[in-house]
Amino acid sequence: MHKNLIAGQWYTGSGVRGNVNPSDLDDTVGLYAQASRDDTLVAIAAAQQAQPRWAACTPQQRADALDFIGSELLARREELGHLLSREEGKVRSEGIAEVTRAGQIFKYFAGEALRIRGEHLASTRPGIEVDIRRQPVGVVGIITPWNFPMAIPAWKIAPALAYGNSVLFKPADLVPGSAWALGEIISRAGLPDGTFNLLMGRGSVVGQALLENPLVNAISFTGSVDTGRLLMQTAGARFAKLQLEMGGKNPLLVMADADLDQAVQCAIQGAYYSTGQRCTASSRLIVEKAIYPAFTAALVEHLNHLRIGHALHADSQIGPVAEAAQLEQNLEYVATGRQEGARLIFGGERLQRDTAGHFMSPALFVDASAEMRIAREEIFGPVACVIPADNYEHALALANDSPFGLSAGICTTSLKHASHFKQHMQSGMVMVNTPTAGVDYHVPFGGCKGSSHGPREQGSYAAEFFTTVKTAYTQA
Repeated sequence: MHKNLIAGQWYTGSGVRGNVNPSDLDDTVGLYAQASRDDTLVAIAAAQQAQPRWAACTPQQRADALDFIGSELLARREELGHLLSREEGKVRSEGIAEVTRAGQIFKYFAGEALRIRGEHLASTRPGIEVDIRRQPVGVVGIITPWNFPMAIPAWKIAPALAYGNSVLFKPADLVPGSAWALGEIISRAGLPDGTFNLLMGRGSVVGQALLENPLVNAISFTGSVDTGRLLMQTAGARFAKLQLEMGGKNPLLVMADADLDQAVQCAIQGAYYSTGQRCTASSRLIVEKAIYPAFTAALVEHLNHLRIGHALHADSQIGPVAEAAQLEQNLEYVATGRQEGARLIFGGERLQRDTAGHFMSPALFVDASAEMRIAREEIFGPVACVIPADNYEHALALANDSPFGLSAGICTTSLKHASHFKQHMQSGMVMVNTPTAGVDYHVPFGGCKGSSHGPREQGSYAAEFFTTVKTAYTQA
C-alpha cells in the first residue's frame, strides 16, 4: 500500500482506495492510503512548524531541492508517463509529455528561487529609505484535479516551495498514483520534515479540514465551479488567500479567410485530444457561414480517422474517459444536445474495445445556438458543437456570451481581426492560429469571469500568490 507523507513520516491513514485503469477495468494500478481528518490536522501542525525553517534556508538550498525534483522527473519521464497514462487515461505520448512538463516547471522555479525580487526606493520624506520585499505567505493548501495529475501539482507545489512556503498537497481521488510518485521524489529532496505533506483522501474530509483551519494561510485550487464557490464561502470567510481555477467553455473562431487545414487541426487538437478533458478545450467552434460547410465536412473527415483505444497502445490517439461517472455525464450531454435541437453528425457513442474501459467516440454537433446547454456548460469530455456566425463581429459577440473566460482562439489570416480579437476577447488567454489547449510554463495562466479568481498561476507571476509584500521604512 502507498502511504501518505505527513511530518516527514509515511502514514497508513484511515482507509485504502484502489486505483483502476480506465483503459482496462480489470487492471488495478495500486492501493493508496486515505488520510483522515486527524491525519490532516497533524500535517497542518507540522507544516506550520516547518515553514519558518524552510523559509530560513538560503535561496541556493531551495533552488537545489527543486532542481533535484525536476531532474528526477525528467530522468524518469517514460516510467512516470506510463503510470500517468495507466491511471488517468491520456495516451502514453501525452503522459510522457506531461511528466516532462512537470520536470521543466520544477527546474524553472529552481531558478526563480534565486530571483526573488524586491525594490529600494527613495522616500517622499528626507532621510528615509524604503525597501519593498517579498516574503512567504506561510502554510499553503494545494488541491488539484485529476486531468493533469503531474503538471498541475507541479505548477502549484514548485512556486510554493521556491518562495519559502510549506505545502499540504491534496490530490484528486482518481489519480493518487501520480501524486504519490511525485510526493516520494519530493520526500528525498532534502526539505525539512513537514515542509511538504501528501494527503491522499476524500475532499469532504481532507479538503474540508484545509478550508476550515486558520493555520492554513492560503489555498490554491483547480477544479469545479461549485467547489470553488465552497472555498470562497469557507476559506474566504476566514480571509485565507485564495487562488481558484474553475474551468471554461472555450471558443475557437474560424473566419472565412482562415487556412482550412490549419483551422481543422486547431479544432481537432483543442476539442478532442486528452479526450477533451482539459479546462482549455475548444468546446465551442464558432464558424463564419461562408466557410461553415467546408469546415464541418473537413472536420468529420478527420474525426473518421482518429484512433480511440487503450491509452498505452502505440497506435491510440485518444484514450478513454477517466471514469464511469464522467462517461455517463458525457453521454447525458449528447442526449441533451439532441433534445435541444442541435444535429449530431459524428460520434457521441460508447465504444467497445479489446479491454473493458470507458471508451467514447468524439461527438460533434452542428447547427447549435449559444443558448443551448451544450454551448454554455462545461462538459469536460470529447464533445464539441459548431455555432454559425454571420461575420467576425457576430462571432466575437457569440464568443463573449459565456459565464467563463479562460482560453479563446481564432483562425484567420487577417491581421486586423487577429489584433482586434486579442484586445476584445473576454478571456485570460487568447490564441491566434493555434489550439486553445496548450500553454507555456514560463508565462501567466488564468482567466476571467467564472473561470478564475485570484492571482495568475505559472511563470514569474506565481509570486503574486505565493508571497506577500512587505514595505519597510528606515530612518538613515
